[in-house]
Amino acid sequence: MELPVFYAQDAAPGIYTMDEPTSKYCVQVLRKSKGDRVLLADGRGMRYKAVITDDHRKRCVLEAGAGALQAAPATQLRIAIAFTKNAARMEWFLEKAAEIGVQEIVPLVTLRTEKEKLKTERLENILVSAMLQSRQWYLPRLAAPTPLESLMAATEQRFIAHCLPDRKQHLLDVMKPGENTLLLIGPEGDFAPQEIELALQYGFVPVSLGDTRLRTETAGMVGCTLMAAVNRKA
Repeated sequence: MELPVFYAQDAAPGIYTMDEPTSKYCVQVLRKSKGDRVLLADGRGMRYKAVITDDHRKRCVLEAGAGALQAAPATQLRIAIAFTKNAARMEWFLEKAAEIGVQEIVPLVTLRTEKEKLKTERLENILVSAMLQSRQWYLPRLAAPTPLESLMAATEQRFIAHCLPDRKQHLLDVMKPGENTLLLIGPEGDFAPQEIELALQYGFVPVSLGDTRLRTETAGMVGCTLMAAVNRKA
């Protein structure tokens, strides 16, 4: 049986005390008690095996052993996506992107972006939960809202998914496995034509994600899935 994993940003060998919400989940929901073993993840690749020494429901105490560094992903997958007004949809996207294995999500500021102010703490908690759910050891990075122009100097292989009827290849057909990748997803209403032209001037490759028109968060999820699928070939 797999040991449950808990996020412990400041974990280290020795005594570790869980915060109250985590303690309640560990002791009351999972029914863990003194002597039970769990895993701690710091979100930076370190994994610690730990034993519960005090199963207090508000301050569960553990004894952590020596940590083991888990291998980091060989390639970095980034997605820059314009957040929409509907917070629930973008929270759903963040959860799925983290579970799929994207390493960085960049809230993209475009001419048509509807939402630039984000509830960062809530979004970070969603990423932590998704990391634990999918049993990963590296917490995906949530960048600060970033203007489109600031990404033009990116050095990885670069793609822009847009809806204009220009000639585009499917992402599956042009993305190379084993290379760091950045994918741009526009807002509802798509990128403005001048933004698409700017990206093309800087070497972004225009791509399609399929034959249907997708909502922003759906396009983001499909893009993450396709990038992860191609990268498995590396």
